[in-house]
Amino acid sequence: MREDRRRRYDDGFRREALELIKSGAGKDTLASRLAIPVYTARNWIRLYRSNGEEAVMGGGGSRRYDWETKVAYLKAKVAYLEKLRALRASKSRGASEAPSSDCSQGGDTGSATS
Repeated sequence: MREDRRRRYDDGFRREALELIKSGAGKDTLASRLAIPVYTARNWIRLYRSNGEEAVMGGGGSRRYDWETKVAYLKAKVAYLEKLRALRASKSRGASEAPSSDCSQGGDTGSATS
C-alpha cells in the first residue's frame, strides 16, 4: 500500500496559521513564518476566505456532499451554460442581422460635398 507522504498539521498549528491569516498575512509571509510550502499557505488563505475557519481547521480536503447538494449544483451549472449558449446565439444572430452601410438607402454618407 502506498504511503501518504503529505504532512499533517495539528489543530494548534492550524490555529496559529488562522491567527496570521486573520491579521492579514499573505501567502509568502504565512509560508515563511510557519515554514510551510507557499501552495499550502495559499490554499489555507483561499479556504478561509471562501468557507471560514472550519475549512482551514478541517484539513484533509475530502468533502462529502449529500445528493441534494450535488443535484442543486449541477442544475445551477446547466442553467448557467444554457444562459451562455443563448447569449452567444443572440450575439451571432445580431451580427448577421446588422444593417449594412449601403449609401443607396438614403443614409448620411459622411461626405462634406456641397
